Order: sequence, then structure tokens, then C-alpha cells
Amino acid sequence: MKKVLEIGGFIAGAILAVFGIVAIVLALNGQSTVNSSLRAEKITGSSDMTPAAIQQEVAGQAWAKNYGLPSCSVAGKAVDNGSTARCFAQYMRIHALEATGGLTYAQMGRYATADGKPIGTNDATKAVQKNGQPVSNSARDVWVTETALTTALNVSYLATQISLFSVVVGVALLLAGIGFIVLDWAALHRRRQAAVVVPDAPPASLPKEPALV
Repeated sequence: MKKVLEIGGFIAGAILAVFGIVAIVLALNGQSTVNSSLRAEKITGSSDMTPAAIQQEVAGQAWAKNYGLPSCSVAGKAVDNGSTARCFAQYMRIHALEATGGLTYAQMGRYATADGKPIGTNDATKAVQKNGQPVSNSARDVWVTETALTTALNVSYLATQISLFSVVVGVALLLAGIGFIVLDWAALHRRRQAAVVVPDAPPASLPKEPALV
């Protein structure tokens, strides 16, 4: 039974170590895939994608009064990793809000109105007509496009963070596996040392007293 436990400890440690290495490799591979996919899109931040520039750009707009502006900057930089992708997505949302006057998708109607306001209308009879059909609200279409693109960029950021977490977990598993192996080896070594019996030294003989004559 002891032999089984000894071998089991080594096997458990080896399995944890292997799982840790696999987790690290998969995480690094996933992060590399995200970064290469972003580079393939050849995205570069526009000149207003800095905290100072965007603050000046939206100054005076009512919706921007209490809006949390980005603190990062990607102006003139290539978007090639999760962090820059998330930053770019934050600025894209501001650009969309500028185009819609601060309105979100749910606040705008499906169709365009004669006054050209982004709020539009959901009543087809009040919408601008073209060839007998109501014209779609272009501001709302902008928001749909923006949402699709920023979602993809934010997913890239999420994937990068998950990869980083997987690396941490992989390192923890690797260290745990090595720890199991070391502890099992140490326990086995101590048991083997204890099994070695050191023979007791023979008692010292007392000197004989001289016989009385």
C-alpha cells in the first residue's frame, strides 16, 4: 500500500506539472492569435484619440458633461493587442455618440424623419419615404456598425485577459506539481533513512578485580 501511495504522489505531481505546461502553452498561443488577428486588420488610432484631444472635441456637448472619457491614448498607434483594442473601442463609442447627439441605439427610431434629427421615429407613416418605403435612420445604422466593431475589439481585450489568467493558473499548477514531487521524494527519503537500523554498540566490559590471596 505504501508503494502505491509513493507512486501516486509522483504521478499526481507529474500530471499537475503537465497540465500547467499545457495551460501556459495554450494561453500564449491564444494571445498570439488575438494579436496577429488585430494586426491583420491594420487599425491605427486617429489623431483625436488622446484624452486631451477628445475632451476638446466633445466640449460643450450636453451628453458629454458627465461622460467618463478615456484616459488611454492610441493616436497614431497600431492596434495590435488587447489593451490598444479596448482603448480604440472606447474612442469609437464617443465618435458614435457624437454622430447620434448622445443617443444610444435603444433611444432612436428605426426610420428617418424630415427634420433630420437622430432620434428618428418608429412610425413608418411619419418617416421620410423613398420609392414608397420608409428610409432607415442613418444615425441608428451608425450605432449598429459601431456596436459590432467595438464588441469585436472588446472581445479581443477579454481574450487577452483570459490568456493572462490562464498563464497564471498554468504557473500555479506547474509549481504545485513540482511541489508534490519534491514533498513525495522527501517523505520517501526520510522513510528509507528511518528503515536503516543502526546496531547498538556492545556494552563496555568492566575491569576484573584482582583476586585476594
